[in-house]
Amino acid sequence: MAVNITSIKTTSNGIWQGDNPLHFALPLLIIQTVLVLVLSRLLSFLFRPLRQPKVIAEIIAGIILGPSAIGRNKTYLNNIFPSWSTPILETVANIGLLFFLFLVGLELDLTSIRRSGRRAFSIAAAGITLPFACGVGVAFVLRRAIPGADKAGYAPFLVFMGVALSITAFPVLARILAELKLLTTPLGEIAMAAAALNDMAAWILLALAVALSSGEGTHHSPIITLWVLLSGIVFVAVQFFLVKPAMSWVARRSDDEGGESELWICLTLAGVLISGFMTDFIGIHAIFGAFVFGLTIPKEGEFTGRLIERIEDFVSGLLLPLYFASSGLKTNVASMKGGKSWALLVLVIATACAGKILGTFVVALGCKMSAVEAITLGFLMNTKGLVELIVLNIGKERKVLNDETFAILVLMALFTTFITTPTVMAIYKPARPGRHSLPHRRKLQYSFSSQPSPSASTDLRILACIHATRDINSLINLIETIRGQNNNKNSHLKLYILRLVELTERSSSIRMVRSARRNGLPFLRGWRDPQDHVAVAFSAYAQLSHVRVRPFTAISSLSTMHEDVCTVADQRRVSLILLPFHRHRSDHSGDMENFRPGWRAVNRRVQREAPCSVGLFVDRGFGGGEQVNPPDVAHGVCVVFFGGPDDREALALARRMAEHPGVNITAMRFVTENNGCEDGRQAVKLKPAPSKNAEKSYTFSTADVNIEREKELDEAAIENFRQKTEGTCRYEEKMVRGNVIESVLSIGQSSEYGLIIVGKGRFPTSIMVAELAGRPAEHPELGPIGDALVSGHDVVSSVLVIQQHDMIHSDEMPVSLVRDGEATTGKDHQAMSEP
Repeated sequence: MAVNITSIKTTSNGIWQGDNPLHFALPLLIIQTVLVLVLSRLLSFLFRPLRQPKVIAEIIAGIILGPSAIGRNKTYLNNIFPSWSTPILETVANIGLLFFLFLVGLELDLTSIRRSGRRAFSIAAAGITLPFACGVGVAFVLRRAIPGADKAGYAPFLVFMGVALSITAFPVLARILAELKLLTTPLGEIAMAAAALNDMAAWILLALAVALSSGEGTHHSPIITLWVLLSGIVFVAVQFFLVKPAMSWVARRSDDEGGESELWICLTLAGVLISGFMTDFIGIHAIFGAFVFGLTIPKEGEFTGRLIERIEDFVSGLLLPLYFASSGLKTNVASMKGGKSWALLVLVIATACAGKILGTFVVALGCKMSAVEAITLGFLMNTKGLVELIVLNIGKERKVLNDETFAILVLMALFTTFITTPTVMAIYKPARPGRHSLPHRRKLQYSFSSQPSPSASTDLRILACIHATRDINSLINLIETIRGQNNNKNSHLKLYILRLVELTERSSSIRMVRSARRNGLPFLRGWRDPQDHVAVAFSAYAQLSHVRVRPFTAISSLSTMHEDVCTVADQRRVSLILLPFHRHRSDHSGDMENFRPGWRAVNRRVQREAPCSVGLFVDRGFGGGEQVNPPDVAHGVCVVFFGGPDDREALALARRMAEHPGVNITAMRFVTENNGCEDGRQAVKLKPAPSKNAEKSYTFSTADVNIEREKELDEAAIENFRQKTEGTCRYEEKMVRGNVIESVLSIGQSSEYGLIIVGKGRFPTSIMVAELAGRPAEHPELGPIGDALVSGHDVVSSVLVIQQHDMIHSDEMPVSLVRDGEATTGKDHQAMSEP
């Protein structure tokens, strides 16, 4: 049924007055937007394990909502996406697209292209020439095979097909490279430079295609096409020779004012709209003007960052998915009828992949790249996505592509982008700095020893990780506690701060990756941003405490964040990694609340793969929640000792803390009734239980252990601690009578200690065996004692759980306790425990 769009009202009078909101523009647009956002976010979550860019989910969401899937139901289509709403939806979507292409122009740094040299230029030229030629060849086949495809003129059809097969989606490629930690590697830099050159050439070809298709279906003089092209060239010249110097002046003024004035931001956003209007006025699509205007914005300074922060979430998160929805409404997979259509799809995919990959591969080999790097680069350059979809939509708007051709090319873009990430992960393993083969220097016991190992450094090196600004004060208080005396030349503290930032597909996140990584790895940075709270806090602490502080930033997906942590720890040869626990004390209720559950998996991976000892810090407002100046430090610290490698490491750390004049250490050893020690303990078997869920069960080392040797090491550690801290620390031996967990909880509930240090306890002693037998694990990564202190009620102390680095004991799994007399197998391992 035809609807006069001028009769459509913006808002309704409400359902109580008999109006159906779906018959009015604004409420219907709201319903459409919510539907698109919910479905695209759901698909993005489902595709996350496959490490697919968000654009894949958004394109598929649009197709599902369109006539290919749900839209086959005419009732749904006529009510949710009626034909009269299409111009409204597409107008809003194109506003989002306009500003997104402006963001793409901001990301594209022309100076980096000039620095890339002949190699990137040669690869880009091959990556667009051969696919373009293949696209032209396929165009002849499609015009003959697809009914109605020959209605479009030869020239625009050939150019659109060539551009569709030859283009590389620069923004999508940047996000894939960042996800794979290749963005700042030599391979990634070549790929980005070549993709940028490819994009520039593609936009020129697209402008040519649009000019050729102007007035498609009508008779117009070729002079009109020439005028369109000449006007476009003049527009670009004006932008670079007049607008670019003006925008450089605007950026300097904005930076001089510290970003306080909104005038310059508003002026720039108006420039985006005006540039879009001008290219539409010329006869080229409005997005071309927005893209070129983005290229004129200077990339150095803070102005570009502020622009991105102001518009990226609203544009990329809200408006851009609407563009994919409108594209999906035009994509009708059902138009591909019969085996011939699907055979044409296979032909188009094979031609696109072969042209792009083969052309890039051959030239990359000629540029003296290895075969693996060359084929990887070919797959990377084959990335399609958003830019491809823009080209196809323009072609459909200009009636150059019919429904079947459009559907085939959309599916081709989906497939080629989908295979990029898994293929690159499978064939390319970038070389990473090797691990140092000196396991003993990574233990705190060696760092603090009066006779350190030859490989040990005279400095105590700590890598402190930060998730958010709320971690700063308590973490600084903890580090100050560990610092010890200023005049102890053998125990200088060298502190590395690693800020952990989750990688997203936001443009600001990609900019951070480029500034914070070198050769794919976090690198040492100075304190650059005076508005960065982390930088300000630790810079001030470094000056007040005379501690050498070095900052890093790790920007990765949560699934690979641990690799950055372990790499920095290994390169800097640190002895201890401090990780914030994924739960924090609520400022309102005082209860522990989750910060981000995903960080828990990061912590567990670091514990498994760290090249040094690891401390998990559970903060309950250590130091009162405010940063304490070094002269004012007054903390009570209790170290709980049961025995085993982790507890000995915790004791070594407490001995370091005892050197600080403002820290009062209490070492509390839990013993049984055998003259204050565990001489009577017998061997108990720990039987591996792979069937148990490691996420819900405590894991213990299954290595063979010399019980007598471990007992000697425990006694030596206690004796050494008492000698080194005589007169400065309090040592207590607490006889175990009854429930040992309750005894430990009473320490945390007493308010006497601001911090309790415990070992993770991968070797349960005889005291703990009865407790472990039936105790459920809420936080297995903390071990049984740490978990009890974190999960227990009314515990007010912060907790630091120490895991000693030991290659021998690195293999852990859930276990079952085998008592004396029970059958055992050769796979069972002795533990330091007895029931």
